Amino acid sequence: MLLKLEPDIDVVGMVEDGAMAIEMVARSQPDLVLMDLKMPIMNGVEATRQIRARYPQVKVLILTTYDDDEWISDAIQAGASGYLLKDTPRNDLVKAIRGTVGGKTFLDPSVAGKVLQQASSHAVQSSLAITSKLTEREVEVLRLIAGGLNNRDIADRLYLSEGTVRNHVSAILAKLGVSDRTQAAVIAMQHGLQ
Repeated sequence: MLLKLEPDIDVVGMVEDGAMAIEMVARSQPDLVLMDLKMPIMNGVEATRQIRARYPQVKVLILTTYDDDEWISDAIQAGASGYLLKDTPRNDLVKAIRGTVGGKTFLDPSVAGKVLQQASSHAVQSSLAITSKLTEREVEVLRLIAGGLNNRDIADRLYLSEGTVRNHVSAILAKLGVSDRTQAAVIAMQHGLQ
C-alpha cells in the first residue's frame, strides 16, 4: 500500500512464499524484488539465489525483521543487493528501492556493522588459512613476491642467498599448490598479504 503511493513505483504482484516469488519474477520480469526471508515452501535466501541465477538483471532487496548474522551473510552471498529491516521508515525504504534499481547497495545501519565485522573476521581467517601453512620466513618471502620483488631483491632485503630464496619460493609454491610465483602473488594479495 505504501509503495503504490509512489508515482514511479509499480507493484506488479505480491506472493506468500519463495517458490511463488520465482514464478512471479518469471512472469513479470520486475526491476526489483522486495524479499522477506522466513517464508513457507522456500525461504527468501534460496528464492534470492534462484532469482539472481535465472534473472541476473533483477535486483533483490531484503526487507525482513531478522537481523541474525547467518541470515544476513546467507542473503548477501545469495546475491541480495541490500538488506533492510521492516522498521525502516517509509521514505528510507522508497529511497532504497530507487537506489537499488539504480545499482546502489543499501544496508540497515544495524546490519551494516555486522556485515563489516563478518568481512573483517573472514579476512583474518582467510589470511590465517594461508599463513598457517607457511613458516614465518616463507610468509615474509611471499609478501615480497606479492610486492613484485624478484629473487635477487628478496635475497638482498632479507639478507639471504639467492639459493635460499629459491628454496623458500619452491616450498611456498608447493604448500600453496600453485605452479608459479604469479599465482602465489595473486593468492597473497587475495588474502591481504602484501
